[in-house]
Amino acid sequence: MNRIVTLDEFIIHRQKDFPYASGELTGLLRDIGVAAKIVNREVNKAGLVNILGVEGNAENASGDTVQKLDIYANEKLIDCLKNSGECCGIASEENEDIIQIPAVESKNAKYVVAFDPLDGSSNIDVNVSVGTIFGIYRRISDPEGPCTVDDFLQKGVKLVAAGYVIYGTSTILVYTTGRGVNGFTLDPSIGEFCLSHRDIKIPDRGNYYSVNQGYYLKFDVEMRRYIDYCSDLNLRLRYIGSMVSDIHRSLLQGGIFLYPNTRKYPKGKLRLIYECNPLAFVVEQAGGKAITCQLERILDLEPKELHERSTIVIGSPVMVDEMKNFIERYSVPAYSTQE
Repeated sequence: MNRIVTLDEFIIHRQKDFPYASGELTGLLRDIGVAAKIVNREVNKAGLVNILGVEGNAENASGDTVQKLDIYANEKLIDCLKNSGECCGIASEENEDIIQIPAVESKNAKYVVAFDPLDGSSNIDVNVSVGTIFGIYRRISDPEGPCTVDDFLQKGVKLVAAGYVIYGTSTILVYTTGRGVNGFTLDPSIGEFCLSHRDIKIPDRGNYYSVNQGYYLKFDVEMRRYIDYCSDLNLRLRYIGSMVSDIHRSLLQGGIFLYPNTRKYPKGKLRLIYECNPLAFVVEQAGGKAITCQLERILDLEPKELHERSTIVIGSPVMVDEMKNFIERYSVPAYSTQE
């Protein structure tokens, strides 16, 4: 029988892999693990404590309807990150601006954290999987002062760690620090995340494609052609409405996730900093690919604002390359006024 390896033990053991192995990043990842346990507990009993449903008529900074559990998850993540002193700033999909965290015990924290506290929250009321997405950057502002927006407007290639937690039939935390991807399943009997998916590698291709096919007629022609191609191959359409859930399936079983531009969202809908960058980092570390529908590598994009949106094509490398070929073959060249 293999010995159980807890998340805390694994993080501490891997600390030597970090470019700046001084303990702060180790503590930060452990804080996120603690927050995930708290959120998991509330997700599992949300209907019993009246935190299901929509929070009034509220919308978050990204224009999405705010669920009650969104607010709870957001508050708990912020609380856990504030208390440790390892984080100097937070950016959340639920908040308009960054949250600057004062130094704890005169310790100048070196990291900032961006997160989507509850991805797929429209699924909460019908008991379908939701998740938390996070990305960690090393600050670039003066460590003697407060963090700035520029600390968060870094390219995804600058991420030092990223991951997600999926709250489903079991609760799994998946993360990377740029040295491969590992997954940990929460054992409720001992209250610990335990290593369950070591060194995850995404298959070169899979039998699934994930896209909101209800928008088919609103997609560009190259996207419609690719969806037809997937249908012709008898690939299985799976779209949960929670990016974490769809990406998690692709990571383990192979597949592709698509969220292209539509007429309503010509630049895409998903948030670059909170969703696309962290998940692209995870998928690339597992051997996959992540690009925009304009064929740019997601992690090479330079954000201009906190709540910037992006298109995304992400998943098994062979399938992403196939989608790229469809874009190159069928896309209409951008109109130019140059002679």
